Amino acid sequence: MENYKISPNLAISENGFLFLPSTGESFTLNPIAIEIIEGLKSGKSLTEISAEIIKEYEVDETTLERDLTDFISQLKNYNLLEEL
Repeated sequence: MENYKISPNLAISENGFLFLPSTGESFTLNPIAIEIIEGLKSGKSLTEISAEIIKEYEVDETTLERDLTDFISQLKNYNLLEEL
């Protein structure tokens, strides 16, 4: 898995509301999405984030990898990630 850095323009509340200042759009994130964003903000790799999620939630690795890839693609589409 590749490593990414989250855009500094991204604003996220403690309740999981994601705000895109560039477009004015906002989204509500589920607990796993919040963990992914927070992990990226703290400099963790996707591999590290995946391992933590697998330990904490009842999800198999294949499902998580697919969902994580989809979520990362969405973040890329909004220019919220930079590849390292």
